[in-house]
Amino acid sequence: MSGPPGGGLAEGRLERQEFTSRDFRDAVGAFATGINVITTRSEDALYGMTANAFSSVSLDPPLVLICIGLTSEGGEVISRNGVFAVNVLSAEQEPLSRFFASKDRPRGLDAFRGVDHHEAVTGSPLLDGAVVHMDCRLAATHEAGDHLIFIGEVLAIGVEPEAKPLIFHGGGYQLLKGD
Repeated sequence: MSGPPGGGLAEGRLERQEFTSRDFRDAVGAFATGINVITTRSEDALYGMTANAFSSVSLDPPLVLICIGLTSEGGEVISRNGVFAVNVLSAEQEPLSRFFASKDRPRGLDAFRGVDHHEAVTGSPLLDGAVVHMDCRLAATHEAGDHLIFIGEVLAIGVEPEAKPLIFHGGGYQLLKGD
């Protein structure tokens, strides 16, 4: 059951409560999420960046989405290349998360120097030891607020069933407990 935006019981009461961007960041940080390195390749460059905004969209066809800052280099590179891979990091890969989040990391063809990886069908780098790899062809791009939403059709997957994921919650890395 759905109706038009602004209709129904809430009509006239849809004013935003006062909160800061820090309040909002803390609120969404209460949601535990996996850490991913999004990768892509062009003829003259490799690119990788840490991201946690990732979700499945559809099973048929298999679609995922990633969100990247509107003014980021990553958004420009993925738009130009039309392909990307999602590498869901394992608990042992926290250093890779920090590396690909660093503004001082190498760029261009040296972007993966010293990082164990192999090439996906699309040419995107796949990080060795990741929990999951998803190799994607760009299916759609949407602008929303200060981010681009990229929807990718999943062309290939790889899963390491024994690997534990790296988790981010409350502004810090966490380990998944249990066996």
